[in-house]
Amino acid sequence: MRRREPIKYRLQRFWKTLGPGLITGASDDDPSAITTFSQAGARYGLSTLWMSVLAYPILAVLQEMCARIGIVTGKGLTGVVKTYYPKWVLYFLIGLSCPAFLLNIGADIAVLGEAGNLLFPSIPSLYCSIGFTLLLFALILLLPYDKLALIMKYICLSLLVYLIVPFSHPQNLRSILWHSLVPSIQFDKDFIMTVTGIIGAIISPYLFFWQTSSEVDALAASDKNLPRTLTYSFRIMRKDILSGAFFAVLIMYFIILTTGSILNSHNITHIESIKDAALALQPLAGNLSYVLFSIGIIGTGFLIIPVLSASISYILSEAFNRKAGLNKTPGEAGLFYLIIAIAMCLGMCMHWLHISAVKILLLTTLLYGITTPFLILIILHISNNKEIMGASRNNLFSNTVGSVALVLMLVTVVILSYFLLHDIF
Repeated sequence: MRRREPIKYRLQRFWKTLGPGLITGASDDDPSAITTFSQAGARYGLSTLWMSVLAYPILAVLQEMCARIGIVTGKGLTGVVKTYYPKWVLYFLIGLSCPAFLLNIGADIAVLGEAGNLLFPSIPSLYCSIGFTLLLFALILLLPYDKLALIMKYICLSLLVYLIVPFSHPQNLRSILWHSLVPSIQFDKDFIMTVTGIIGAIISPYLFFWQTSSEVDALAASDKNLPRTLTYSFRIMRKDILSGAFFAVLIMYFIILTTGSILNSHNITHIESIKDAALALQPLAGNLSYVLFSIGIIGTGFLIIPVLSASISYILSEAFNRKAGLNKTPGEAGLFYLIIAIAMCLGMCMHWLHISAVKILLLTTLLYGITTPFLILIILHISNNKEIMGASRNNLFSNTVGSVALVLMLVTVVILSYFLLHDIF
């Protein structure tokens, strides 16, 4: 009779299988997402909890499509589009994505500085931002891909602090269960804007580029003495994706639960910044909640800034036929690392523009909610293209979930456009 393996070793083996999918999922809960989720919870209580449940299959299926594209083609999303589609599609993709990603980097760096200042009040937020950014770039520049990926995996664990925060305050479990399973919809402009922002926050365009390219990097960095079959690669990838997507929506769920059950119940419905959210939690849920909330912001900032800057670099490097990949050294892919450095520097420069980081973050999530349908359409087309994917094309389930995601996002955009046009005319 075969002895059952101790749970310790099973967990260790499972941890080793996690990689790009976990990092993509965790980075999805970036400061812009935390801001959006916090504002949704503060303003509408638990009314948007059900979106976490709905988001899981959609996020998992879209990530799986992108990962499968990377494994089959050995190219990033931009490289595939450049090879198989008209040039205008490539240019539209670049114009649609890079400016929004750059805005997101700048705002995330600013929020990271604010969170650092919350924990270390004697250090100005500007210096915290500069220090964190320089540290991140040094890690990207000096560490090989496998070491960098390992560090990013452990940073993911910092987001688990959000699972603790809501239980520092009494909770109504019946109300939580009801709002988790029963959709609550309000047909007004502000609620639709919030829903669009939540969709853009949890299904962010950069995850498509990062997931595809990071799968290529992970395969390139894997042990060449242990060749993988396509079936084995898909099995490992899907386990990684399902875990990462679950992690992303779990954090989303608990941030909405925290702000919805604590802030909204105390009539704190308007949050201008993440700092406001953290400070509001302090008298209501105690110092521990305040500190944990701030730590979570720093953790996700350390994840998302490298992901966003690398995503921009993947897009531009592949578009101009230059070597790209975190698995390559700066000597092998100089332009790739130069673009990352420029993106981070431009992000830091936003401090001197005196523009509200939170307003930019919210604008970014709204832009993501509007532009993501176009990217989903491209991914669906690639995933069903026999010339590109061969026998690894989408199955019925993937096409169904992807199409539902596309329709839902288009519907929210159309309704939001109606309300905006109604206000104008």
